[in-house]
Amino acid sequence: MKINDELSILFWLKREKGTKNGHIPIYVRITVNGGRDGFSSGKKVHPDFWDEEKGMADNACPDYPFINSYITKTKADLEKCYNLLTASHKKITATMVKDAYKPKLVIEKTLMQAFKLHNEEFAEKVSKKKGAKGTLGRYERLKDKVEVFLKAKYKITDIALDELHMGIATNFYHHLIMDDIGENTAMKYVKTLKQIIDRAIAEGWIKFNAITNFKCTYDQPDRETLEAHEILAIYNKEIAIHRLSEVRDVYIFCCFTGYAYETTYNLEPENIFTGIDGKLWVTKDRAKTGSEECVPLMPIPLAIVEKYRNHPYCIANNKLLPVNSNYRYNVYLKELADICGINKDLTTHTARHTFATTVTLENDVPIETVGKMLGHKDLRSTQIYAKITKRKISNNIKELEQKIFNEEGLLKTGS
Repeated sequence: MKINDELSILFWLKREKGTKNGHIPIYVRITVNGGRDGFSSGKKVHPDFWDEEKGMADNACPDYPFINSYITKTKADLEKCYNLLTASHKKITATMVKDAYKPKLVIEKTLMQAFKLHNEEFAEKVSKKKGAKGTLGRYERLKDKVEVFLKAKYKITDIALDELHMGIATNFYHHLIMDDIGENTAMKYVKTLKQIIDRAIAEGWIKFNAITNFKCTYDQPDRETLEAHEILAIYNKEIAIHRLSEVRDVYIFCCFTGYAYETTYNLEPENIFTGIDGKLWVTKDRAKTGSEECVPLMPIPLAIVEKYRNHPYCIANNKLLPVNSNYRYNVYLKELADICGINKDLTTHTARHTFATTVTLENDVPIETVGKMLGHKDLRSTQIYAKITKRKISNNIKELEQKIFNEEGLLKTGS
């Protein structure tokens, strides 16, 4: 495209460098007074989607907004460089314009490249048992959801990091909830997207996070827990079906230790040790946080550990307990609830919530101690589990009555 009598900027396809999938790199040619220079744009397009006359991708190209935005911006930047040079030089060449633009010639990094960087790093942590597979799966699902969103909303498969804007977060959140994803889950996805972009900032790919001011808010759901009598109903139930009996024992073990599914699945006999009180404890670092979960074994979980000490599966796989896959475990828990007459949704999380609330906090175990056993780094995480129940209120008021009232129900006057 001719900018003025001296300057022309052309975007063209270097067909001899075509790739196996048919995409061809887009090059930039600068012409000043007949002299030429240029560089690769770092962008590729299928020739069927390239408009030679306009020097741009046509609207049928899946990535046309991304490519054409780059072309428009680059053209404006090159013209700006040329104008600045004319103010200080009598003679200008195409190479001078290219060199003036050179600081901008760093190939633009994209959001999908940021995902690749972040997720590959986290996969390495998982391989070293410093991260959870479930968390990695969540990062990969987020990447897939962002790709689907970009195609649906902007008709592109990727976007340059420096082209991100607040609308991306707002529209992505809307896209998720319209896809029947819960509002809290959608907020968590946007929060994680911020984290991906922050990693790109740390790498020096961009200078700021365009969606950082998107406020992620959450409605704390009522976390279902079991009452003490429901725990006993499950524990004492005669179960003839072998697989359900094992699932029951694993679930009850979690109710009395607070361990999440993945931690319980990875427990080994070596995780049992003798504590300073001379009793057996169980310890394991949480893959999710890296914090130690260290819990004394009360009689019921201790009996469960002893029960499976010589279990064939446990011996063959060096496992403390015979834990099913996450999918089967949750499916069997629904069967377990039915045969035990529990009208609650038993999941891998309800046992952890039950430990935090019914087993410990209701029985006046300090929240700091509960947080330590749950492997929380921050007390705020424990407070989410700390459901204040009527039983807890009753226990506290009973203690208060004993302190300030005498046996006749009269207020103590003090000594």
